[in-house]
Amino acid sequence: MSVVRAGSAPIQLLTDMKYYVYVLRDKDGKRYKGMTNNLERRLAEHERGKTITTSKMLGISVEYFEIFDSFEEARKRELYFKTAAGRKFLNKTLGS
Repeated sequence: MSVVRAGSAPIQLLTDMKYYVYVLRDKDGKRYKGMTNNLERRLAEHERGKTITTSKMLGISVEYFEIFDSFEEARKRELYFKTAAGRKFLNKTLGS
């Protein structure tokens, strides 16, 4: 991890951030695909109903996630999961 010192406090460079592409699934089998740089915070937001789509989903849990070094890679993968080919991949990998 690269660190720059500003005064006495270390600051993590943005290039060292990790990005998560995740898939949530509810008890009815509906999936939600998303991306974040803080998975724990984002899941808490979903649980509190901060996202319109997942606020209507009951019993959500993390079904799958991948970790990326760059925003661009993660965004590309998230968009792929939202295509027909990406949904087919998820169904094959995780089951319908």
